[in-house]
Amino acid sequence: MERLTNKKTDSRKYGFASRSIAMRWIINTLSVVAILLIVVNVAIYYFMRQFYYGSAESYVISEANAAEMVLTRLYEDLSSNYSSEVRRFVENFDKKNQMELMSINKNGEVTLSSSGFSPEGSYTMPDYETALKSESGMGVYSGRIGSENVLAVTIVVARPSSSISALRFVSSLELVDNHLSRIMVVSLVISAAVVIIVLSMGIYFVKSISEPLGQISSTAKRFAKGDFSQRIPVSSGDEIGQLSQAFNDMADELENSEQIKNDFISSVSHELRTPLTAIKGWSETLAAGYDPETFNKGMKVIEGETKRLERMVEELLDFSRIQSGRFTLQTETIDVLAELEDAMLIYIDKAKKEKVSISYNEPQFTCAVVGDKNRLRQVFINIIDNALKYTEGGGTIEVVAEKKDDTVVISISDSGVGIAAEDLPKVKQKFYKANLTKHGSGIGLAVADEIISMHGGILEIESTLGVGTTVTIVLPLAPRKERSDDDKNGQQLP
Repeated sequence: MERLTNKKTDSRKYGFASRSIAMRWIINTLSVVAILLIVVNVAIYYFMRQFYYGSAESYVISEANAAEMVLTRLYEDLSSNYSSEVRRFVENFDKKNQMELMSINKNGEVTLSSSGFSPEGSYTMPDYETALKSESGMGVYSGRIGSENVLAVTIVVARPSSSISALRFVSSLELVDNHLSRIMVVSLVISAAVVIIVLSMGIYFVKSISEPLGQISSTAKRFAKGDFSQRIPVSSGDEIGQLSQAFNDMADELENSEQIKNDFISSVSHELRTPLTAIKGWSETLAAGYDPETFNKGMKVIEGETKRLERMVEELLDFSRIQSGRFTLQTETIDVLAELEDAMLIYIDKAKKEKVSISYNEPQFTCAVVGDKNRLRQVFINIIDNALKYTEGGGTIEVVAEKKDDTVVISISDSGVGIAAEDLPKVKQKFYKANLTKHGSGIGLAVADEIISMHGGILEIESTLGVGTTVTIVLPLAPRKERSDDDKNGQQLP
């Protein structure tokens, strides 16, 4: 029972050979090639046999016709002894090395032979019987007579006598058969070479496919277990090589995502622990007794840390909604600059305490956009909060809003620490944090970018390490009809 289980395990591990790509290809291809080669060899044998046997038959028939003409001339020569001349012709036949000439009397008996030997006893002559029945007076037979494969041609003479009524020519086909055998041996050798070449090239070709696929399969199993370190060698530029490269790119992304996820878990854990520790500490302090000053200070800390936790939870919920496709907008025609001003008011006092200057030249116009005012305010709050977070005391934050064609362009620039060039393309990725020393979940910019994209706009980030960062938001203005409707309601919109 244990041995049977082991065999089943091995079969699952290595796969049944009959089900592998290589074995299926070998069976299918060799079957087709074998059938084609069999058909070709049969055709070669048939046509070559027809050619050589036909050539031999034509040659023997021509000799028979020539002999019959000689006998006709001898018969017409009245001065000659016809019977003796026939005997001399047969006995001195000049092609006796190639074929045997026999004279047959009217009783169907062989009376003379160019070999000097006459057959003993009964002797089957199908060609003679055919010649007697044929209007042309000629009969041809190809086949075995006794133990030998022969070609026999019998021709009835035009001037028969008592000693001769027909001439029979018999040629052995042994040389022809030997030649055909040599041709077929060469053909079979070539066929075997074709099979070997096709098999070798096929195995090489299938191996070039099956090995990368096997590596992809084994690597995918390692990925399923969480190991993203292995890569597949790319040895060609064909579809398999492209698949391998795509698989490696996917592995890079998975490894990067896994690293970002781990960093995110670590960061979120730290971000949650810090406010929770502060809240817990002040709660215990206040529970142990306090004076009014301590109470006010503790409640202020608890309130601030609670708001921080609330923002973090909201970001995580937004991210969850984006991932599940449940992130929606409640759109209406709004003044986007009003939402920008509301977001800035939240940070005015905080900026003063941290000695950071915020400048904003309030435009003398309003900008109507179709959007979700709460979500847009969330974007502005996130960007201004980041600018303030990464700007040291004495730094500046500048906010500029202007119209360009049918869009409104809002730029928020700071003189903070900036972002490294290698980190800049990744800052809008989910869970990515370029600076791990600052508070944040790493998904604020990703959510902000998603919100702006859902409004049909663009969020761009430009930064120089040690100089500062500029975040530019471009939003399309509301259609003119909607802006006109708002004008009627008493709003001055562009």
